[in-house]
Amino acid sequence: MSIIQKRWNELADIKDELAARDWFPGTSGNLSIKVSDEPLQFLVTASGKDKRKRTEEDFLLVDRDGQAIERTSLKPSAETIVHQAIYSKTNAGCCLHVHTVDNNVISELFSAEGEVTFQGVELIKAFGLWGQNDRITVPIIDNSSDLSLLAQDVVRVITKETKAVLMKNHGITVWGRDGFEAKKYLEALEFLFSYHLKLRNFQSVVS
Repeated sequence: MSIIQKRWNELADIKDELAARDWFPGTSGNLSIKVSDEPLQFLVTASGKDKRKRTEEDFLLVDRDGQAIERTSLKPSAETIVHQAIYSKTNAGCCLHVHTVDNNVISELFSAEGEVTFQGVELIKAFGLWGQNDRITVPIIDNSSDLSLLAQDVVRVITKETKAVLMKNHGITVWGRDGFEAKKYLEALEFLFSYHLKLRNFQSVVS
């Protein structure tokens, strides 16, 4: 099996798992996985596809400029440029972008602060944080219909510790060294978002 087919299967399996959680409403979201570093090539979701279904046209291979390497009628996701930016800035091997109600609400609630931080919750250990006072922070940027500006804003807030970026009312993009790590980080963050919102709602009821 070729490296492209291996990465294709890996990304397809991740897509299936996230789709089962209903994290791709209205064909939203986009995924990618790196195939090679030099030259940079990665598989990315084709635009406008129903991600609840698994087909042979789910992904296409693109180069460092986001252009299809092989002749195809498929178009890469409009947000491929964001994936390009992350691959150029980090050691990411896989990027996952989903729109959920929880991550959109969190981005709205904390947009003025420009970030949201979690501490004292067991699941931050998913990020290798084991210390009593360790914390995980996710930067929040404004959404932009100009995707080149959006990609620039993503790169601007990335530090060595950054694992994800929230876009206000536009979802979250998470990355890891490979598909397993990226999915782990995404699952952990969505848990933390849901936990915080439920706790906040409970506190407002009892206060």
